Amino acid sequence: MLEKLPEVVGHALRDRRAGLDKLAFNRCGLRGGHGTLQISSLAFTDHGPIPARYTADGDGESPPLQWQGVPANAASLVLVVEDADAPTSEPLVHAIVVDLPAGDGGLPEGAIKGPAGEGRHVHEGRNSYLRAGWLPPDPPPGHGEHRYAFQLFALGPGEAFEGKPGRDDVLAAIRERGLASGILVGTYARPDGSVPVEGAQAVAA
Repeated sequence: MLEKLPEVVGHALRDRRAGLDKLAFNRCGLRGGHGTLQISSLAFTDHGPIPARYTADGDGESPPLQWQGVPANAASLVLVVEDADAPTSEPLVHAIVVDLPAGDGGLPEGAIKGPAGEGRHVHEGRNSYLRAGWLPPDPPPGHGEHRYAFQLFALGPGEAFEGKPGRDDVLAAIRERGLASGILVGTYARPDGSVPVEGAQAVAA
């Protein structure tokens, strides 16, 4: 993956970004209910900066989330977190959580298993590192601001997800029985010089 790179590489890839149009929110095929879920966080505002404590530069815990507006006929919720500005062909998946209880609610800070291995026993899918859990924001230095999309989907009745579902599995379920969606965007950037040269060399080695 390309999340940790020396600044010179970050600059070279500055114009290469996956794009908002490739987010699950924009590819799910929902018509009615699209964008009707309200998702927010006590840690940051929509399109505001994500505090460093929730990134690879801090404790790396998942941020607290709240949501409302879930349809009465929803059977479960799915959360997908993606980096729309990853220098890759597709957005980088930072977390997938499936089979969340239907209804207004949320996730407390650190609910999704982070690098320390702790969590709140939610059903996690695979991130882009092919592991279950929270992949903290870790943009390349000098690549500019990255937009992290916390996307929530309400699903109608159907079978529970098995194992550790990936993005394609989740998108297939949303297209089959999706009822509503919502999105919260947080930003994070590593400016030039934010990572010591020796650290960048160690990552590149």
